[in-house]
Amino acid sequence: MKKRPDEEPDEALKVTEPKAWAAGVPAVAHALEYSLQQTSARRAGETLLAMNQVDGIDCPGCAWADPAPGRRHRNEYCENGAKHINDEATTRRVTADFFREHPVSELAGRSDAWLNQQGRLTEPMVKRPGSDFYEPISWHDAFGLMAEELTALGSPDEAVFYTSGRAGNEAAFTLQLFARALGTNNLPDCSNMCHESSGYALHETLGTGKGTVSLHDLHHADLIFLVGQNPGSNHPRQLSALEQAKRNGARVIAVNPLPEAGLLRFRNPQTPRGVIGPGVQIADRFLHIRSGGDLALFQGVNRLLLEAEDARPGEVLDRDFIRTDTAGFEEFAAHVRGVDWGDILASTGLTREEIEQTRDEVLRSERVVVCWAMGITQHKHAVATVREIVNFLLLRGNVGRAGAGACPVRGHSNVQGDRTMGIWERMPESFLDALRREFGFDPPRAHGLDSVNAIKAMREGRVRFFLGLAGNFVRAAPDSAVTEQAVRRCRLTAHISTKLNRSHTVCGESALILPTLGRTERDVQASGEQFVTVENSMSEVHTSRGRLRPASPLLLSEVAILSRLARRTLGSGSGIPWEEFEADYGAIRDRIARIVPGLHDYNRRVTRPGGIQLTNPVNEGVYSNAAGRALFTRNVCEVLRVPEGHLLLQTLRSHDQWNTVPYTSEDRYRGISGSRRVVLVHPDDVAGLGLVAGQNVDLVGVWTDAVERRAEDFRVVPYPTARGCAAAYYPETNVLAPLESVAEKSNQPTYKAIVVRLEPRASRPDGSRG
Repeated sequence: MKKRPDEEPDEALKVTEPKAWAAGVPAVAHALEYSLQQTSARRAGETLLAMNQVDGIDCPGCAWADPAPGRRHRNEYCENGAKHINDEATTRRVTADFFREHPVSELAGRSDAWLNQQGRLTEPMVKRPGSDFYEPISWHDAFGLMAEELTALGSPDEAVFYTSGRAGNEAAFTLQLFARALGTNNLPDCSNMCHESSGYALHETLGTGKGTVSLHDLHHADLIFLVGQNPGSNHPRQLSALEQAKRNGARVIAVNPLPEAGLLRFRNPQTPRGVIGPGVQIADRFLHIRSGGDLALFQGVNRLLLEAEDARPGEVLDRDFIRTDTAGFEEFAAHVRGVDWGDILASTGLTREEIEQTRDEVLRSERVVVCWAMGITQHKHAVATVREIVNFLLLRGNVGRAGAGACPVRGHSNVQGDRTMGIWERMPESFLDALRREFGFDPPRAHGLDSVNAIKAMREGRVRFFLGLAGNFVRAAPDSAVTEQAVRRCRLTAHISTKLNRSHTVCGESALILPTLGRTERDVQASGEQFVTVENSMSEVHTSRGRLRPASPLLLSEVAILSRLARRTLGSGSGIPWEEFEADYGAIRDRIARIVPGLHDYNRRVTRPGGIQLTNPVNEGVYSNAAGRALFTRNVCEVLRVPEGHLLLQTLRSHDQWNTVPYTSEDRYRGISGSRRVVLVHPDDVAGLGLVAGQNVDLVGVWTDAVERRAEDFRVVPYPTARGCAAAYYPETNVLAPLESVAEKSNQPTYKAIVVRLEPRASRPDGSRG
């Protein structure tokens, strides 16, 4: 029987009670076990001891900030970071022989985990029109094929250039420069699918798309909200920062539909208390919220704060800050006072007492930080929710001062740096004007395609060329069948990659695999050994320098690939020194320094220990939005009404997974192993739907277009989710997220609060806890 594209190896599903704490000695053991399966002890040690160190290798995983130089642990990494870096440093290799043995049609039926485990790509490969096999191609011919396709396009806007956060700043800048010199702003990126809603809301309200806090702020906050995020699996080093904050007296409120282990207790394996002691309780209060209820929660708290001010005038709100630094307060206040408590309680699934207790925590705190991630941004009303979080912060002056502020937690290492470098389909005129002055051409001004609109354009035949710089676009995108159908309509698809993934099996008429250096590897160019730079979630820009010998002598760096493609496509008359850029990345940084505010004297400053801290204008009282002030907003909260017999499904990542790629079928903290095809449902809902633990069901999405979207053959696992809600892993369930279901204003896909029904298959009730 042919396997599904996302089917894992057959293992027996085992379900145990969810863990009540994260990390500890088991995290160290699992990290070492996986690392030694991939590479030697010597290579693993070389990467791990250089990881996140000054002049070392930046973790290719999450974008969490590093402690200041001199305060970093010798082992400054987490379990998932260790797995991620040694997954890249693996000694397994994918050669031309592999592709001769495995046709594309066979690879398309393999799981994401299996594809990843084959190892590092070693030479450029091409799939010709009509062929079912990749075959070797020289770099010269690969660049010629791409240049021929690009110059034959009817318009530059028939090309799309996608970027993942794995790319360094130099490659990101080179890619956007090439695309704009070609004549298009079609520069979608992974931020379109993870934090676009954050950027939109923060730009509108504060005049910046970035967070406003530093690690120091987090360490010294009085109260920290962790909303719609799971640090224990997705950015575990945040737990160390939270541990420090707790030591300094902070209180933490966790807001999540699932009781994630990392939100409950952290056992830091780098401290005696974490190894032999009980560790640190992270969440002082846990709000078991209904999926999508966060907007209503913050509106409820805001209403209560306004009423507290009524009772004690001048003692609750920061009236001076509101008067001097904000606009729109009166309109906002009138709106929030009119929000119905019945709607708030129905949306959140919480009691009024729980919300009032949250207000009391706020009133006891002078400095408040709100952290959030994709549990907030991937909803239809995501922009409104982030705007309401900003309203909450503004009320008591928790913006622009120490120990307080907004903290969107980015999920991929340099996704924020990509934006700083110009990877955005809607870069401001000031950036485009700077490109014109620096390089002597007029960049296109019309907005380009984001990820969702790029898929629509491919589906409609308006895009013929797709280039992916890192990432796994097909598996990250929504509406999997529609996305794959769209990508296959391209004349040429090309991917700059380190490892095999599903996107390589979803091909245009022609397809190229362009293998590149990993972040762990030495990058030697004509001027000598190079380093790249990256930007973390807290706007710190620093270096990353590889240590290992490249996986193959045929690998090129991302910068080299893009520079040679640009030179071959645009010719020598473009006036842009592509050859110089390839030879010396410092030449790229010199140009960036004259274009990007805050990166002046880039080459010298970035090599200092700790790198460059980009200034956030909000922290200097400058708001670069239309109002010229921090903006209070009015946000409409609509209660999600779910038909009887249906649930609200959120997609999520397992513990042993990075982005779209599962390393194993283990989800240790949730007590699940052996299979990823599980759906987590509250025990009362399991009984109410007439189901039993371990029963096989299909997840059937309900959407207005009457198209049935079905994720087949999942096992029901009773789990302490919020009532009426369910959860299942992505990318297996991305098929259920319609391409047309997007966040209002930001156009970000809505992978959360998907209305589904669980349709029974042949029952196999052997997955009960035990």
